[in-house]
Amino acid sequence: TYLGDTARFPYGERSPAELESFATELAGRLLDDGAKLLVVACNSATAAALPALRETAGRRVPVVTVVEPDARLAAQVTQNGRVGLLATAATVASGAYAQALATHAPEATLHPVACPELAPLIQAGEEINASVVSLIRDYCAPLRRGEVDTVILGCTHYPLVRPMLQRILGREVRLVTAGHALAA
Repeated sequence: TYLGDTARFPYGERSPAELESFATELAGRLLDDGAKLLVVACNSATAAALPALRETAGRRVPVVTVVEPDARLAAQVTQNGRVGLLATAATVASGAYAQALATHAPEATLHPVACPELAPLIQAGEEINASVVSLIRDYCAPLRRGEVDTVILGCTHYPLVRPMLQRILGREVRLVTAGHALAA
């Protein structure tokens, strides 16, 4: 069963309390429908609600999220210990990725960049134009200056612009996405 909360999108600008409320409500609905495993694919919801989800839903079923697998994979592939994070403002503000990366690569440095306009832009499905490219260049600029060799795409929307991100960041930068990390 898939449940996407498009009615309350975008999540990335919501408060942690709102995100926790939404996530626990939706988890309850899925569990009531008979879910045997809960995958929280939204990075913002994971960052804000993981403790509450583990406390409530985790008593009934395993809870799998994207933050931990992303951080683990980034820790495995970074060569220079400088890991970038492109994510929503809520995800960056939570510190969840910094904490998870520190667990797997204590010597690594996380360079987080909040991208408040990116997920809504992708969700709108508009054509990629010069202003979109300029926006993405601006978001990637701190990562280029920080000489990161690995970048976590910390929002499920971002893989949809992965080719553009790869071109802007350079071929030598490894992009880590939730889907691959979660599957692994």
